[in-house]
Amino acid sequence: MIVPMKKAAIIVQQKDSHDALDQLRSLGLLHIEHQNSAQSQDVNMLREELSLLENCLAVFNQSAEKNKKITLDAQITGGWEVKARHIVDLGKRYEQLETYARNLRQQISEWEHWGDFQPEEINQLAERGIYIRLYQVPAREIKFFPEGVFVKPLFTRAGIIHCITVSRSEFDCPFKAVTLPKQGLSAMRQRLAEEEKIIKELTYDIDRNLNLVPAFLKEKKKLEKEIEFYQAIAGMSSTGSLSYVTGYLPFDAVGKLSARAKIKQWGFVIGEPANEDNVPVLIRTNRFFQLMQPIFRLLEIVPGYHELDISPVFLVFFSLFFGMLIGDAGYGLVYFLLTLWLHKKFSSKSVDKTVFFLFYLLSFCAIIWGLLTGTFFGQAWLAGKGFKALLPALNDAKIAQRFCFFLGALQLSIAHAWRMGLKLPSLKALADLGWIGVLWTAFFLANTLILGDNFPACGIWLVSASLALVVIFTNPQKNIFKSVASGLGTVALSLMNNFTDVVSYVRLFAVGLAGVAIADTFNAMAFGIGKANFFTLILSGFVIVAGHALNLVLGPMSVIVHGIRLNVLEFSGHANVSWSGSSYKPLKKD
Repeated sequence: MIVPMKKAAIIVQQKDSHDALDQLRSLGLLHIEHQNSAQSQDVNMLREELSLLENCLAVFNQSAEKNKKITLDAQITGGWEVKARHIVDLGKRYEQLETYARNLRQQISEWEHWGDFQPEEINQLAERGIYIRLYQVPAREIKFFPEGVFVKPLFTRAGIIHCITVSRSEFDCPFKAVTLPKQGLSAMRQRLAEEEKIIKELTYDIDRNLNLVPAFLKEKKKLEKEIEFYQAIAGMSSTGSLSYVTGYLPFDAVGKLSARAKIKQWGFVIGEPANEDNVPVLIRTNRFFQLMQPIFRLLEIVPGYHELDISPVFLVFFSLFFGMLIGDAGYGLVYFLLTLWLHKKFSSKSVDKTVFFLFYLLSFCAIIWGLLTGTFFGQAWLAGKGFKALLPALNDAKIAQRFCFFLGALQLSIAHAWRMGLKLPSLKALADLGWIGVLWTAFFLANTLILGDNFPACGIWLVSASLALVVIFTNPQKNIFKSVASGLGTVALSLMNNFTDVVSYVRLFAVGLAGVAIADTFNAMAFGIGKANFFTLILSGFVIVAGHALNLVLGPMSVIVHGIRLNVLEFSGHANVSWSGSSYKPLKKD
């Protein structure tokens, strides 16, 4: 659930502002609301230091050795700023030299076919009346050079002759001479060798400081906290000799703040947030439904303070959607084993292990759906060996599509039922009851138009009663005509959307079927190659591994595109969740 918040104002003497905020930081409860611009000279200085640290860490991130395990957590001696500037300077020199070396390699590649010569010698010959030029000429036009000019083709590429001309005087021709390089090929290679040697030394110098990365990260975290603290100071408002800071805290933390305020003799006011306040959101739920938090963090979405916490419904349907979209017990087993390996590898480093348990759940759902449909690294080969699905009806295209429409109507009905419960005892709740009826009418209509089912006799009565509820109770007023006019506008805008939203759930069937088809296709290709000899055995094995690897990569992508969309857009739209909130981030030391 979204935890109710209280708004607090802490009033202190100006001279005690710093100490008061330090006390609030140690308490770690108040989400600061800045009253003034959160900028100051101290904040700007700290930001410059943070920028230096980030540039330093960026240099380490470009190192080829960055992924190797750091065996020693070294301490920075002589101040981190001096060391960070040294690393940044090394990084800049490395970039400059690498760019220059890259240009040299390109020039060498362009000129090595011309041969090794010294441009300055060609210029000296020109002073003595011997003119040497380089040209790139189409093969058919090389005859257009004037008489008396010696032409020596050197090499031909893509129908273009690269040639050298020698003459006793300047001459006109329809071709443009190639601009000579600034240095010869041997000089380029020598310079490249020198630059690569320096680059290697710079790389070594950077890599031998990699063990300082943990210390730099600690300094970065400290700086970010200091910036947050000084922003809070800059954001305080003052009146005479008094200063005050405002913010938000959970309703059950008021006692702790009040106790600290009394001890420190602060003035304080605690009340309810106003409707126009940008109240931060703190979500508390049981450990099972907390499994959705990694997805929310990945998408960077937070419901508004006055909206619904849809984590329970999101998790249940997202898990089901994952199982349907992956649709293969073999793939689910691979995801499970991969998650198990990552869990063991990174469990000591990761504080939040929620993501591992989320993928255990999702993998389990894929395994269950694969068993129900008889799919294990494809479907056709299992059927050929006599293995039967636990629920064969799910392999019937019409039944599968009908189930998708049912899921759509069910999930969207839950959204309106939830809204209806929040609106009670207001008459506006009846409008959501009407929308639930519209959704199930859309379900029957989808079955009729797409699957060819008969439209039920009660459908006309259902849609009539549902539309009447929506029209009359969307915005009930004493003047019934105004109520009806308002309701008709809502119906005109939303009626078709309800039908398309229900139908859009058919993507679960389509994408899942595509995954099975890809698996069966690669299996058939591999079986077609056969295993007559060692070579064909290896080739068929490669086809199977490559095909299923492709499906294992595409599967999670389809979940992100389709599974998350159905929850974040379709369901959230009907639940009136706009994801407009901001997370509760109290001022604290760590």
